[in-house]
Amino acid sequence: MNSEKNRIIRTLKMELPQGQTAFLWGPRKTGKSTFLKSQFPKSLYFDLLDSDLYFRWSKRPALFREEILALPETTLNHPIIIDEVQRVPELLNEIHWLIENSKAYFILCGSSARKLKKADTNLLGGRAWRFAFFPLVYTEIPDLDLLQVFQKGLVPSHYLGSHPERALTAYIHDYLHHEIQMEGLVRHLPDFSRFLSSFAYSNGELTNFSNIARDCGIDSKTVKAYYQILVDTLLGYFVLPFTQKQSRKVLSEMPKFYLFDVGVAHFLSQKTILSLKGSEAGKAFEHYILTELMAYKHLHEKRFDICFWRTRSGLEVDFILGNAQIAIETKITETVQKQDLKGLIAFLQDFPNAKAIVVSLDPRPRLVSTPAGTIQILPWRQFLQALWEDKIY
Repeated sequence: MNSEKNRIIRTLKMELPQGQTAFLWGPRKTGKSTFLKSQFPKSLYFDLLDSDLYFRWSKRPALFREEILALPETTLNHPIIIDEVQRVPELLNEIHWLIENSKAYFILCGSSARKLKKADTNLLGGRAWRFAFFPLVYTEIPDLDLLQVFQKGLVPSHYLGSHPERALTAYIHDYLHHEIQMEGLVRHLPDFSRFLSSFAYSNGELTNFSNIARDCGIDSKTVKAYYQILVDTLLGYFVLPFTQKQSRKVLSEMPKFYLFDVGVAHFLSQKTILSLKGSEAGKAFEHYILTELMAYKHLHEKRFDICFWRTRSGLEVDFILGNAQIAIETKITETVQKQDLKGLIAFLQDFPNAKAIVVSLDPRPRLVSTPAGTIQILPWRQFLQALWEDKIY
């Protein structure tokens, strides 16, 4: 890791009391291992991507317990880190026993809990705290370049590296294809590859499982299963429609799906964004703001839902936070016009107590008065700074 990467201070605060075990989940290559080694330099670290270790403990999990019991007490004063723990689900039983019967405690790190859940694995019965990890966020990058975010994404080695195209190609091939198949998550890789190509074009749009199934030549049940694989492996998330009772007829049947990273989505769709203008840049901007909202929610341990709002007549608000407390629209324009506010105005008519915000490229903040209420126009940097300082929600 070069000096530029070393200067990055990650936002996650993982402060564990003595004896407290924790899970840390996050997509591959987002920097979990580097973070843990930096935060817990005195901890014993095991990586289950190490083939020798993997085969040793998967063949006989009891060896792990015996080896931990042989450690000196000074080592047990620090959490023992097990990276890629999902590769050997049987270890959780041994870890559970050790928590109950020894002074050992653990940080269990991984990129997917799918295999653990599928195998009905012991997830430590609520004894472990849960933390989430994300690609780089706004406050971690001095002078963040928005266009670079759209083109490269915020996986650290992609955004900071000098060969993002190669890095993204390797990520798609080695992880989205090869490793998902190696983990036994899909049986028919060609079908999954067609699914990735097809759904990438609808990233951030209403998700019609039947249409995607038809495009891929597979059934909709399989398409739903593929989406669930992406969710379980932390590669994306559904954003559900906001359905609180209201006077308008709201289109609420279909969710939206967003990949975890703008750059990965951009690369999969094979679309080129050369400037902060146009519909593709607008979609990428919306996607990026969502990833920041998602990361903020989890890293600051907030409990609000993130939904979208859309009526049958086509009026829409990109993101609704919580119980209609905040409505957020994104616009890739340097001057938001009143015609850009139709969705927010309609939402305010139904929910007059909501705080309405447009995140845009405007150079300075503005307040726009409408018959339904006041709408705040915020430059994107100012919005994100306020978000991470807990001044939005």
